[in-house]
Amino acid sequence: MGKSTVARQVATRLGYHYVDTGSLYRAVAWNVARSGTSPTDHMAIAKLLASTRITMSPDPGSSRIRVDDRDVTQDIRTAEVSQIASVVSAIPAVREWLLPVQRAMGSEGHVVVEGRDIGTCVFPAASVKFFLDADSEVRAARRQRELVTAGVSVPLDCTQQDMETRDQRDRTRSLSPLQPASDAIVIDTSALSVDEVIEKLMTVISSKQ
Repeated sequence: MGKSTVARQVATRLGYHYVDTGSLYRAVAWNVARSGTSPTDHMAIAKLLASTRITMSPDPGSSRIRVDDRDVTQDIRTAEVSQIASVVSAIPAVREWLLPVQRAMGSEGHVVVEGRDIGTCVFPAASVKFFLDADSEVRAARRQRELVTAGVSVPLDCTQQDMETRDQRDRTRSLSPLQPASDAIVIDTSALSVDEVIEKLMTVISSKQ
């Protein structure tokens, strides 16, 4: 059970659009890899972004993402892209470039937005904010199942190490570090099923409406 699964299903139940902002960073990472640009070359990446167009169709419960005219929805779900995304997401120029893109997608409301800095940076005035967490072992096992479903074979210990490295990098970056918003509802999902998490979220959302 991942955050994306929960967010998609909550959006479907509400009849809202679903926006996975992590896909935007993955799309940037995929484009960086495709162009042969080093993930640590900030100037080259900024130049690449200047000639890049990333769009997302936020359909209820799902979203398709395109880089220029290519649908990369499936291409961005690889371990390699995940690793690059974690690196480029810490680059200020990348975060600044994507900020208006993300805000435009949620500007009309009635949207469930998933991401690592949504409640603290992108939509600090959101009506309801959740911060879902779980033990690293549990998260790694969940991610492993997603990769297997996608046809990607990666050892479980590598998956867990990659996730922990990414978390540490995201928590310590200077711009928009990974942390719950002061008014976010924090839920530990380690021992909860998908349905149990969704019901907890729906109960809170219903009380706010």
